[in-house]
Amino acid sequence: MPTTLATIKDNLDHRIGEELMVVAQAGRKKTTERHGVLKETYPAVFVVDLDQDENSFERVSYSYTDILTKNIEIDFEMDKDES
Repeated sequence: MPTTLATIKDNLDHRIGEELMVVAQAGRKKTTERHGVLKETYPAVFVVDLDQDENSFERVSYSYTDILTKNIEIDFEMDKDES
């Protein structure tokens, strides 16, 4: 598991264009799942283009800190296919 913001960004830089699922904390014992494609990475955030069939908005951005603090988890769809 990546432990620094730089390693998280580096890992995501190599996966641009891949499908993923973001599981975000949405309050007490609640989570939301969103499916999309990793579109871009920036110095502090990354952008996910969302699946239009299940979301009312087109894209969402998260900070690398969200991953580090476990506010969100990301699972790449290709990883699931291989296992």
